[in-house]
Amino acid sequence: MYVCICKSVTDKQIRRAAANGADNLFELRETLGVASVCGTCGPVAEEILDETNQHTQPIMYVPSSA
Repeated sequence: MYVCICKSVTDKQIRRAAANGADNLFELRETLGVASVCGTCGPVAEEILDETNQHTQPIMYVPSSA
């Protein structure tokens, strides 16, 4: 779905940018142009970015003592 109509940016592009290391709205603005014209898409773009980054963070395994 289109998130930023002004720059024609989709949620897939935002997820791809997150997978490539973007972790804040400033980086999305620099790479994709999100929220650089009217700014209405900013909150939704951040929500998608945060959701994507939560799922890509490594999970640390800590063994319990036996």
